[in-house]
Amino acid sequence: MQDIKSEIRRLAREKNAVIMAHYYVSPDVQDIADFIGDSLALAQKAAETTADIIVLCGVHFMGETAAILCPDKKVLVPDTNATCSLAESCPAPEFEAFVKAHPGHTVVSYVNTTAATKALTDIVVTSSNARQIVESIPAETPIIFGPDQNLGAYINSVTGRNMVLWNGACHVHARFSVEKILQIKAEHPDAKVLVHPECKGPVVKLADKVGSTAALLNFAINDAATTFIVATESGILHEMQKKAPHKTFIPAPPDDSTCGCNECEYMKLVTLEKLYRCLLDEQPVVTVDADVAAKAIRPINRMLELSERLKQ
Repeated sequence: MQDIKSEIRRLAREKNAVIMAHYYVSPDVQDIADFIGDSLALAQKAAETTADIIVLCGVHFMGETAAILCPDKKVLVPDTNATCSLAESCPAPEFEAFVKAHPGHTVVSYVNTTAATKALTDIVVTSSNARQIVESIPAETPIIFGPDQNLGAYINSVTGRNMVLWNGACHVHARFSVEKILQIKAEHPDAKVLVHPECKGPVVKLADKVGSTAALLNFAINDAATTFIVATESGILHEMQKKAPHKTFIPAPPDDSTCGCNECEYMKLVTLEKLYRCLLDEQPVVTVDADVAAKAIRPINRMLELSERLKQ
């Protein structure tokens, strides 16, 4: 295993490649990456990198986003089968018909969408910035929000908006069980519950902290509590344990299983062996149709610009 890690690092140096990984991929892939982060951080990092090659260890839409932002760079993904159930729940032709059925609406799309769906969008958001960006839109402006209905419902609840929601969901976050979280809470009464806003409303109501993957990580590191029940994809527990080794992190289980964690099988398709082969062969390359990319980059850039402005 050490040999393949050394070879990956050697190839990355020789080819001036940067390896970016999402928090949900396997721990060994996270550990070898130059940069790990959530969807917003990966997009921001891709936009500013000086590398010749970007290897995006995550699901396919993340590679597409990097390719759109960096048309002069080669963007690779270790496995093109690493798709996203949420992105697939919003096919561009159907979403286009939905948008046309609601004229006069500003279209806000979650980053977990294909490039073709982003091309139909006015502003892209991530779970890190969705609330702030929606709040920045004038209150009288009607909004379509897609594709995650759970995230959209959460944003509606905290902003008082009445966005029209596309009926999509993440298969991982939709599986969390109120009953199982309460069982764990009964066993660990001092534990705080961390919940991603892609979860269903009843699960969100159990939360001590609702936030993006990065927000949950930061809360876990900085909060005084020492035990946390984590209701998001279990890959994040690796970084939580690294950053706060003295704390205990308990993965919330899915409702349809007795296993102790809830994993995205698409993220877990990314392995060290596939990463090595990807760098060696410089394949598979992510390509986005030029017309689609020209339309999709506008809402992505708008998100990045608003995110910077809202931080100030």
